[in-house]
Amino acid sequence: MYVTMNRIPVKPEYAEQFEKAFQTRARLVDKMPGFVRNFVLRPQNPEDPYIVMTFWESEEAFRAWAESPEFREGHARSGTLPKEAFRERNRLETFVVLLDSEVKE
Repeated sequence: MYVTMNRIPVKPEYAEQFEKAFQTRARLVDKMPGFVRNFVLRPQNPEDPYIVMTFWESEEAFRAWAESPEFREGHARSGTLPKEAFRERNRLETFVVLLDSEVKE
């Protein structure tokens, strides 16, 4: 499994607006081949970033999404917050799952 984690440092005064954008998202990624699930994690400390995680069957499935017209369309909607809503740039990290406790061997 392939996992992406996007750290998004949202200023506290924009948190509600940021969350609403995710609650009303286009959901285009949900239909993509190889997509497994999506988490949006709210930080308990308002100075910490939000974490947006996506889970994929493979890196190839994620890359196909990232290069798709659906990706561009879905992310065009996320541009509704002004630049000043963010403390700094987001940071995308990618991982390959080494261990999954849900999978019984």
